[in-house]
Amino acid sequence: MKKLLIILLLIPLVSFGQNKKKDTLSILFVGNSFTYYYNLPQVVNAMSIYSDNYHLKTRHSIVPGSTLQEHLNQEQGTQTIDILNSESFDYVVLQHHSSATQKNLENLVNPKNKDSLFPFLKTSRKMVELVKSKNAIPVFMMTWAYRANPLMIETISSAYNNMSEKLEVDVVPCGILFDKARKFRPDLNLFHDNSHPSKNGTYLNGLAFYKYFTNEKTSNIPKQITTIDRNGEKLYLLLLSKENSDFLQNLVDEF
Repeated sequence: MKKLLIILLLIPLVSFGQNKKKDTLSILFVGNSFTYYYNLPQVVNAMSIYSDNYHLKTRHSIVPGSTLQEHLNQEQGTQTIDILNSESFDYVVLQHHSSATQKNLENLVNPKNKDSLFPFLKTSRKMVELVKSKNAIPVFMMTWAYRANPLMIETISSAYNNMSEKLEVDVVPCGILFDKARKFRPDLNLFHDNSHPSKNGTYLNGLAFYKYFTNEKTSNIPKQITTIDRNGEKLYLLLLSKENSDFLQNLVDEF
């Protein structure tokens, strides 16, 4: 009888430990196909299952080929303003067009006056002000160099670092991580085509955001990323080899 009583007393303790309540962070991803290839917002949400402390609830406002200026103007079918006006978020991830940093870099680094600021910085500032006005934290996703032109990363990283300093906002360094992965593992295909991420590239981006939002190591995230569909059945988002997932996790954790 005493043994049975001890077992019954232990069951609630075990169950409580297994169902630790996590803090929920609500995140809106704003961008274009760089974000929706292989469903990056859903990947980040699915990865948060393995976090000890956070559930990352994600939503997206994504239109193919769109710029952040078009999101600001609600052009090309974007709905970002409406979403921000109707819902509350802890963070808003902002993804510029892949070519946004490629024009007039000198005007960005050494502007003569506020009116001559490079459009990249002007648009970023407007987005930051909008997001902060909604009591959310803006964070930018640094884009990456195209497969055929890896030298683009110099201009991209300079522009984002400059913008981060001037606007006092965080940048998740996806572009730099892409560049390092290409140098260490040139055999690893990060691209679906010349610019969009492959499943490996999206896994890398997902790990970067997971680490940013949770401040946890990524080594407990599996090589297969799954979610649950509306019918309650398992849906596979990403399937990687252990060799590739281990490499990408180490790259992010040691960055």
